[in-house]
Amino acid sequence: MRRPIFLLAASATVLLPIAAQAQMRSLNQREVVEAQRQHPELVKEFGGAETGARAAYVEGVGRRVAAFSGVANPGQTFRFTTLNSAVENAFAVPGGYIYITRQLMTLMDDEAELAFVLGHETGHIAANHAQARRSAAARNSILGVLGAIVGNVLGSSTFGNFLSQGAQLRTLSFSRDQEYQADTLGTRYIVAAGYDPLGGAEILASLGRADALQLRIQGKGNRSAPEWASTHPNSQNRVQREQQLAVQSGRAGKGFRNRDVFLAQIEGLTVDDDPAQGVIEGRSFTHPDLRLQFIVPTGYLMQNSTSAVSIEGPAGKAQFSGGGYAGSLENYIGQVVNQLTDGRQQVAMAQPRETTINGMPAMYSTGRANTSSGGIDVSVMAYRWDRDTVYHFVMLTQAGSGIGKFSTMVDSFRRLTPQEAAAIRPRAIDVVTVQRGDTIQSLAQRMAYGDFKLDRFRSLNGLAANASLAPGQKVKLVVYGSRRR
Repeated sequence: MRRPIFLLAASATVLLPIAAQAQMRSLNQREVVEAQRQHPELVKEFGGAETGARAAYVEGVGRRVAAFSGVANPGQTFRFTTLNSAVENAFAVPGGYIYITRQLMTLMDDEAELAFVLGHETGHIAANHAQARRSAAARNSILGVLGAIVGNVLGSSTFGNFLSQGAQLRTLSFSRDQEYQADTLGTRYIVAAGYDPLGGAEILASLGRADALQLRIQGKGNRSAPEWASTHPNSQNRVQREQQLAVQSGRAGKGFRNRDVFLAQIEGLTVDDDPAQGVIEGRSFTHPDLRLQFIVPTGYLMQNSTSAVSIEGPAGKAQFSGGGYAGSLENYIGQVVNQLTDGRQQVAMAQPRETTINGMPAMYSTGRANTSSGGIDVSVMAYRWDRDTVYHFVMLTQAGSGIGKFSTMVDSFRRLTPQEAAAIRPRAIDVVTVQRGDTIQSLAQRMAYGDFKLDRFRSLNGLAANASLAPGQKVKLVVYGSRRR
């Protein structure tokens, strides 16, 4: 599990009638063109897009809600994409593009909750919050001291793509007033679309439960929240405020929920990491398809993308990547450093040294880079996987530290056996109907986790400590699935 990041704000502002919405407006065409241009790269970097019936379902719900946004031609203006990401989040970018992760959908219980999430993001676009985002982006630093050199990377292929996207999306945070407004608009939209506005409060409560559970199990996991996911600030009173909005609408408990339809759509949905992208489990990162594994130091966190794994801890930052390369390891290290700085800063690297790690030829070098905040050490460890493939870690530490705390990590990089790779299976949602004799405790034992089974089951299904189950009731389980080949 990872910390829930999709965190909406709500407002006690009285909902205005639909007729009071602003006049129909069109989106900025430059933003539309830019969103279209960035969309393929963004989707690729964040796990790819869901396709098929589930993607069409999300698109349909989004369009139904966006029809009441006050934006001209909403059916052609808005685009809704479900990302294959293991982080609970949803976000909107200027130009009408709205994204929701499949992990966030696993926390939902019905279509009204989905509609509220999509409505909230639609509200950000309809209210033209993008200009304030850009202003905030100009005022705020993108990366910290150790990442200062990485701020020059934008656009480079080996180390830069993941961080450049993360840096861009980090600027998408909104002010409290903007979040309140988006919640007000989102609730208004779903009321107009016929949904029960209590869905908003319920998805917020679900996120709160997931957050509380993560805090309980923190220390057993080593996943950090990616920067792109930090787009909605949290607050303890969010659920109460959204409940007030629902009551003020006059439609609380009266709209439709489409629970069975929604549950049918998320049946079989991947939960947590997709093994095709690699799996973070505790301190280890394991990629069964590439048949590789490494372990980060104690106290360090990881975040995964389709092209790289980023690692961060008290003594520095690192990133793991690699791919096809047939040249020498020495030249490879030089290319990594050049791409890291995008050729705009000179890094004095020491002559690379040869070594062998777990039977693989390897080479490493450390250099010094000067930043506005002082010097940092840049280290690269490259491994010859086979004749045409090289993997590497690049590490950023305080000046004089060299590889430092990352030494155990670079030594842990190894090949998986075929048996180890085959044993890694994805987790998926299984919607089951409660049978006579089933209890919360008995169903929780079927959860595909080694710990906190009961807590995870209760959180997933919104069950209080004193709740009970009734035959015929539908609940969600997380079970082991089969690998897709």
